[in-house]
Amino acid sequence: MLAIIYPMNSTIPINHSLDKKTQQMNREQQSQETSGSMYRMDAPQTTNHKPQTLIRRAVREDCARILELVKELAVYEKAPDEVTVTLKHFEESGFGSNPVWWAFVAEMNGRVEGFALYYIRFSTWKGQRMYLEDFLVTEKLRGQGMGKLLFNQLLIEAKEKGFNGIVWQVLEWNEPAINFYKKYQASFDAEWVNCAIALT
Repeated sequence: MLAIIYPMNSTIPINHSLDKKTQQMNREQQSQETSGSMYRMDAPQTTNHKPQTLIRRAVREDCARILELVKELAVYEKAPDEVTVTLKHFEESGFGSNPVWWAFVAEMNGRVEGFALYYIRFSTWKGQRMYLEDFLVTEKLRGQGMGKLLFNQLLIEAKEKGFNGIVWQVLEWNEPAINFYKKYQASFDAEWVNCAIALT
């Protein structure tokens, strides 16, 4: 995702003694797990028989669909032409001999409908931290709890890997995302400006 000037930087510290609210969310999620990398959320028992959501680690075969969602995110962020990465480069960067990113996907009815992709960022002040590069639930399924499941899985992952925080960016006009992150007591810092140099 291309850096955009004047986003707010967001951080959640992971101190391995999470607050009661987060602990409760994690306990509820862990009770739903079927393995260390996968769990299901059963839909409420109604006559509508709503489908289940499966949260699992991404595999190479997911890359094409994840890249479709990346492009959907770029459209939402008003930068549809900025996604120039090739599928081959995307796959090799995540599943080659030296992977640099990892991801979880949210699957419903056998189709990936959301994802959270991160890499490891090193802070000279704080040490290793999780950097959340992209986080998206496809538009038609937003507001149904899928994003919460993905984000809770990131919290578990960060704690298990010993990271001391999660860092990401959110556009200052993206109020739905900002309100979502506030539920996790994220801190926001509008002081910093992103810088980038494109190499061709």
